[in-house]
Amino acid sequence: MHNYFLLITLIGLVALSMAWMPAISERTGISYAIIYLLGGVVLYLFFSKYLPDPDPANNKEITVHLTEMVVIISIMGTGIKIDRRFSWKNWAVPLRLISIAMLLCISVSGLVGYTLLNLDLASALLLGAVLAPTDPVLASDVQVGPPNEGKKSETKFSLTAEAGMNDGMAFPFTWLAITLALIANGEPVNFVNWVGYYFFYKIIAGIAIGALCGKAAGFLLFRVSKKFRILQTNDGFVALALTLLVYGGTELLHAYGFIAVFVCAITLRHSEKGHEYHEELHSFIDQTERLLVAVLLVLFGGSLVNGVLDALTWKMVLFSFLFLFIIRPLAVYASYFPSTFHYKEKLAISFFGIRGMGSVFYLAFAFGEIGFKYEEELWSVVAFTILISVFIHGITATPIMKHLSDVLPDEKVPE
Repeated sequence: MHNYFLLITLIGLVALSMAWMPAISERTGISYAIIYLLGGVVLYLFFSKYLPDPDPANNKEITVHLTEMVVIISIMGTGIKIDRRFSWKNWAVPLRLISIAMLLCISVSGLVGYTLLNLDLASALLLGAVLAPTDPVLASDVQVGPPNEGKKSETKFSLTAEAGMNDGMAFPFTWLAITLALIANGEPVNFVNWVGYYFFYKIIAGIAIGALCGKAAGFLLFRVSKKFRILQTNDGFVALALTLLVYGGTELLHAYGFIAVFVCAITLRHSEKGHEYHEELHSFIDQTERLLVAVLLVLFGGSLVNGVLDALTWKMVLFSFLFLFIIRPLAVYASYFPSTFHYKEKLAISFFGIRGMGSVFYLAFAFGEIGFKYEEELWSVVAFTILISVFIHGITATPIMKHLSDVLPDEKVPE
């Protein structure tokens, strides 16, 4: 019982401190993710016997649901704050990032995992799939601001839209890795089923459900409420409720909930685009996300000193650096052609492939579906990659974004 009260106290302290963290990060130029991660390391170094086991490998189901919750909330917040209306032309860069760049990242990472780390085919593909998505949770320092902010940046827009879209788009390849693991275990598998069901149906259905839900929510909040005062509301928690409703309903229909939540958010965002209620929705969902992120970062920091890195080898360290500084940047840069925006923006978008909670979710999810041969090794290399990403990107985000705003003050980006 005393441990329970200690845990509640620590959660309250962590949550309370988040109220000042954005300002501290802005003043110091250091992402608050670094601060909470280090806080988790310190707490678990000295008080681990009083705290819950933070190793995700020992808590797969809890890890899946905690990271799933923070990712869907982050995706909703990401969609609500994007001011640019969707079109193939306006979204050309992020669409390339989730197609060409992501496929290159998955393929090359899987190949390097297979050859350098000596993983089997299923584990190598899973490694590429879980690391390919740019994380929407830890990427706030390089994303656009709240709705109707008025500032325009191709770099921030591209990274924001990519983070919102690619978590859902990585799911088919996670399922492909699971399918390969099933084959390795002697299970009967039909690849046509993967193509038709896990790729086409789940993606298309997720997009359709998200669009319908976004349209319905916008109609209710901005049209019907004008006629019936009893339906008018200024409560920001509607964003959280809508997130849970859309995600849960979509998954019940066996489609990709991540995709549906983002499409719903974008569709809702462009219903009465200039309405100030969007700011209220974003504010609430952003605060909820930051509370969950703070707790999860402390747990992740604790896992680093409580077993998740036990299988780490020098080859895994090399892989992590190769992925963050060569594979991701080159894959993204290759996806630009042809494009005309400034080369410094291209470099920034290529560099800021931040890895985080989305990767943890996919790994825990896959391990919950089928046993993989190299689970310990995958936990270690993914955790180390996230660790390096948090520090390198967390320290460089503020100065690089500031430099871009100084160099490119008169960017002309479509609405």
